[in-house]
Amino acid sequence: MLNDRIEGRWLDAFRRVFELCKATPGEQVALLCETQSRVVNVDLARLALEQMGIKPVTVMVPTPAQSAPVPVRSTGASQALNGQTAAVAALKASQLVVDLTVEGLLHARELPEILGGGARVMMISNEHPDALERLVPAPEDEAVAKTAIKACRAAQLMHVTSAAGTDLRISLADAVSVGVWGWADKPGMVSHWPGGIVVNFPRPGSVNGRLVMDAGDINLTFKRYLASPVTLNIEDDFVTSIEGSGTDAELMRRYWAAWGDREAYGVSHVGWGLNERARYEALAMYDLRDTNGTELRAYGGNFLYSTGANETAGRYTEGHFDLPVRNCTVTLDGRAVVENGRLVKG
Repeated sequence: MLNDRIEGRWLDAFRRVFELCKATPGEQVALLCETQSRVVNVDLARLALEQMGIKPVTVMVPTPAQSAPVPVRSTGASQALNGQTAAVAALKASQLVVDLTVEGLLHARELPEILGGGARVMMISNEHPDALERLVPAPEDEAVAKTAIKACRAAQLMHVTSAAGTDLRISLADAVSVGVWGWADKPGMVSHWPGGIVVNFPRPGSVNGRLVMDAGDINLTFKRYLASPVTLNIEDDFVTSIEGSGTDAELMRRYWAAWGDREAYGVSHVGWGLNERARYEALAMYDLRDTNGTELRAYGGNFLYSTGANETAGRYTEGHFDLPVRNCTVTLDGRAVVENGRLVKG
């Protein structure tokens, strides 16, 4: 286990990210955290901002009581602000919100209201700072993400195949396509660190086919490399059957069923990782409490299939899987953007 203490190099990493966010003295900056937030990251954020001459206000709320039938992990849909109207008002009045909640605000119901007040939201994923240090975004990451976003917005069909048996067709007509390069520097913007990913939130009825996760692929809700293959059959966005005889398939069947919620089986977003500094093997190097798995979502060339909340399709649920799949070919209207798990350049 890594030590949770302040290191100078970690302060430098936080300061670099805030510089990319164009944080300046005189701005109203809020640190949003909860009682179960990673304390070392809260301290690093505050100290880095103070080094820049910025005096942040800390908005701390209690981590809410558990209400789900199973443990909830890495959903990006924090419940920490539920009913916290004073906290939301403080965040709306800020120009920069540094999100240090456990789950993150990416899919939180309060996020549009906060952004609507003119704030920009910088989510710092619940990772140990050892991982954050390796994955400080670089200025050139923005162009890579914007190119991928543009390609998705121009396409009508994403087709995903693999030698393992994946054959998935996704209509991108009227989908919401967004990318993250690792910093938020404009009002109304939300980003997260680590960054380097493009995702699409399809309209209802847009996803059909078969997703085959082979041994070695990743279930990030369980923070686990698969030991045996799992096949998901998908019709009109929803997983209709889960094939597989090993522990991995059994875990997924039980977790999904525990929600008692059809929406949990629906597609949340689809996309691919863009960050070639992020490492597939990183999950093997950290204790489970020391990683949120964001690096594994972003590593270059993975196809990311996620289930659960999809605001574009009008679906809301806490049930969530993020499933980075290796060795896929991803095409947009027939043009490859990922080929056998490797990013296509140019």
